[in-house]
Amino acid sequence: MSVTSRYRQAWEGFWREATDEPGAVFWDAEPTLTVGPHLALFEPLLTDPTLPLVDLGCGNGTQTRFLADRFPHVVGTELVAEALDHARRADPAGQATYRLLDAAEKNETETLHAELGDANVYMRGVLHQCEPEDRQPLVDGIATLVGERGRAFLVEPSQDARPVLLELAQRPDGPPAKLAPILRHGISPGEVADDAVPDLLRAAGLTVVASGELPLTTTEYEPDGTRIVLPSTWLVAARAV
Repeated sequence: MSVTSRYRQAWEGFWREATDEPGAVFWDAEPTLTVGPHLALFEPLLTDPTLPLVDLGCGNGTQTRFLADRFPHVVGTELVAEALDHARRADPAGQATYRLLDAAEKNETETLHAELGDANVYMRGVLHQCEPEDRQPLVDGIATLVGERGRAFLVEPSQDARPVLLELAQRPDGPPAKLAPILRHGISPGEVADDAVPDLLRAAGLTVVASGELPLTTTEYEPDGTRIVLPSTWLVAARAV
């Protein structure tokens, strides 16, 4: 099973329109405010930090490059080539490698696992943007990549983020400039209930070894200059024993 064509087309259009300007994308905040705090939680729980690390849904690669400074082999994966074009342009030295991957497609994750072996996986804000029918296959794909020795860090906007996003989207003067393209391309954020993620992981043969809550920093600001942040939940998962 692979992702729906509508979903793929939405992301192709979004990334084709996006600029290379740092911070131009709503969720593409500085790594020190995003993946940095996540690593502080994730790294102590890795059983083998020398495994390859897959940044699943890497977008334009901002967080991927940060990860590549800290791990020996980092692979940024994306569903559409347009996103990887941004990532490669921003990484002329080739700190990381980049690869097209439909992680909801069993054959594709099995092929990547065969090449890399077991891997650690970092995924930020992907599940809540997926079509409902693609969520379990996506988490099954994460389980394939993790194998027996890897661990996965997943962070998603919590269900409390949905009313925040709705308020932003429905403002009388229109949504903030960096949220508007997401909505215009038919991408619907904030759709996954908090208790659904552990259930998806369990169904994929993974167990939650740690979890918690963190603010998810965006690149957008309120008119008064304060940064817009969303409530989020994070989980670290490993193969069930």
